Amino acid sequence: LFAGCRSLPSTRPPAPMSMAVIPAPASVQTLSGSFTLDAHTRLTVAGSGDSEWIAGYFIKLLQSSRGFTLQIDARATPSHSRGGIAFAIDAAAPVTNAEGYLLTITPEGVAVSARDRRGLFYGAITLWQLITADARHATRISLPALRIVDQPRFRWRGVMLDSARHFQSPGFIEHFVDAMAIHKLNVLHWHLTDDQAWRLEIKKYPRLTAVGAWRVPAGHAATSDIDSATGKPRLYGGFYSQESVRQIVAYAAERGVTIVPEIEMPGHATAAIVAYPKLGVLDAPPTAVPSDWGIYPNLYNAEESTLRFLEDVLDETMGLFPGEYIHVGGDEAVKDQWKASPRIQERMRELGVANEAQLQSYFVHRMERYLRAHGRRLIGWDEILEGGIAPDATVMSWRGIDGALAAAHGGHDAVLSPWPTLYLDNRQSEAATDPPGRGRVISLEDMYRFNPMPAALAAAEERHVLGLQADAWTEHMRTEERVEFMTFPRAAAVAEVGWSQATRLDWNDFVTRLVPEFDRYRALGIGHANSVFSVRIDAQAPLTNGSARIRLSNQGHHGEIRYTLDGSAPTATSTRYQNEFDTGPQGEIRAATFQGDHLISSIAARKLDVSSVGRRSSRDLKLCSERLALALEDDAPLVGDRAMFMIDLMNPCWIYQAADLSSGATLSAAVGQLPFNFQIGDDVHKIEFHQPQSAAGELEVRIDSCDGERIAVLPLAPAARHDDVTVLPAARIAPRAGRHDLCLSFTQNGVDPLWAIDWISLDR
Repeated sequence: LFAGCRSLPSTRPPAPMSMAVIPAPASVQTLSGSFTLDAHTRLTVAGSGDSEWIAGYFIKLLQSSRGFTLQIDARATPSHSRGGIAFAIDAAAPVTNAEGYLLTITPEGVAVSARDRRGLFYGAITLWQLITADARHATRISLPALRIVDQPRFRWRGVMLDSARHFQSPGFIEHFVDAMAIHKLNVLHWHLTDDQAWRLEIKKYPRLTAVGAWRVPAGHAATSDIDSATGKPRLYGGFYSQESVRQIVAYAAERGVTIVPEIEMPGHATAAIVAYPKLGVLDAPPTAVPSDWGIYPNLYNAEESTLRFLEDVLDETMGLFPGEYIHVGGDEAVKDQWKASPRIQERMRELGVANEAQLQSYFVHRMERYLRAHGRRLIGWDEILEGGIAPDATVMSWRGIDGALAAAHGGHDAVLSPWPTLYLDNRQSEAATDPPGRGRVISLEDMYRFNPMPAALAAAEERHVLGLQADAWTEHMRTEERVEFMTFPRAAAVAEVGWSQATRLDWNDFVTRLVPEFDRYRALGIGHANSVFSVRIDAQAPLTNGSARIRLSNQGHHGEIRYTLDGSAPTATSTRYQNEFDTGPQGEIRAATFQGDHLISSIAARKLDVSSVGRRSSRDLKLCSERLALALEDDAPLVGDRAMFMIDLMNPCWIYQAADLSSGATLSAAVGQLPFNFQIGDDVHKIEFHQPQSAAGELEVRIDSCDGERIAVLPLAPAARHDDVTVLPAARIAPRAGRHDLCLSFTQNGVDPLWAIDWISLDR
């Protein structure tokens, strides 16, 4: 997998729309004529049994996405495949990399060749994409003649999947691998252990999964959900048996994906310590796997028995994952317990280390030597640089790119995975339909424009940049559907940045190629976000003449936006949006993006009555600050849809901008409660609230600033005993000349539970 890659020159400018391939190939040469596939087209294979497997995979893809079936002709050979398609593993293929391939289409036939099964697999994927440049089912398909010579720019093109915070089924992991494979992504970094769960079966230590894989979710609704079999709150979780892991690893390897497991150490260890208390530092260690998000102070101790325990875990891990790399985490190891422990301080003297950072360095060095002795390599987050890095360690740089720079300057390999740009738990749009996540918006374009080769590196140091990786942290991705939605198509952008030569990267061309890619997603059942094409409807509060001002847009600035005002579904012949316009406050606007006559987005809708235009969800309101902004899902009900709230944990405060109070207004509000399940250390004491006037507290409304005059108070008592969203009794606001910002915040004595706004409505 990690053989070297050499850049290929581009012989032509970026491929035209008909070359609907993602990631963009390195070299494309247009030839004369075309080749037509039909039911009589033969597919032949040569080179090994791998060629036949890849041909079968290609046929299944084609059947799923075009309804087109080919047969492998076992009687013919590629040398006698005139008029057909030939797949061959050929040591003489004109590529210098195991993942490279040659694809040639002439009027006489199609040939895909590569030196290795991985290259042949990727060549088959490219041919499938060429055949599926549109979504039509057909009995005859014409392909333009061309010659593609292609291989990747970077060796590591990855996605990290966090299965510790929320368990995903083995079937979903395999589905996720298939989705990666069609993008030529080749590394699945599998985050299997953390404070909130231990997911990997270790036969020598069965309590790691018997105890460590299960927890009670946060919130009153979950703690009140009593399991009749135990009389205790119902547990949530799951783990991967060694048998299922072997199946997943083999499944991924067939599709060119290497799985790199992550076993966190010395921090993010709470689940393991709950299972085996002697691994911890405290005399009274935690007794239940926690459900809070954030950074826990619980670290493994540094006793020889604990280090041997981790080596035992690595033994079984290496037996399941045959790849070169094992990830040991190393991030966010808060060392307060080590500093306060007399035994740890004594142990540091025994080991001859001067401080806690050097103790972590000793920890990582020990694991690196153990892995190296077994023919493996250690990779860890960039904190492993602190206190001195192990000689053969590879750095995964998440705190910006500085870790990668330091690693490369020191002669170490690095993978770029910087927050926030490559973090998939950031929202990808401001749409109310997007799932919960971090408050920051990292769009598809933001990821596409990431530069994985830092300019500060000297030419000799660039070889240490293995590639890049997007990270799907799942604190806020509770379901498998959300994991897919937050990953795709942003993973397609990461794939193109990692595979395609820098001269081939073209955002506008990429967006055009996404149109057929989304058709493929739908055909293969790959969940994805349509944010790049989805229409955003901005309806400004009613103007003085009673009309509302409408502005329509999409992220990709692609296609034509068509809309209707009578509530009917827009079509390719509906009114084309060109500039913002005013319309009367009645009816409903519906809008969608079209490419020609092809609908390429979902249909967005918004009512235009006065009350709807005056109503704003927490996502429409402006946060007073964005110190720790999150889009959080309510924890109730346990079954069914849940509300989502935009909130700044450090300053729960919202602003309703430019409210027209000239005639006075009636303010209505819907609110919900969130458990404060966040480990943020001493920062929790920085969260300030106004003092409540009643036991339940109030929602306060202040004018012009958050220190301004209080003009309305809505008591929270009606919502105090409700786990889900409650509409509070409305409050009347007296007339004020002009427009004013309204600051909304809650009064309460503590942070748990945390009140949040669902929506605010101003009716004149």
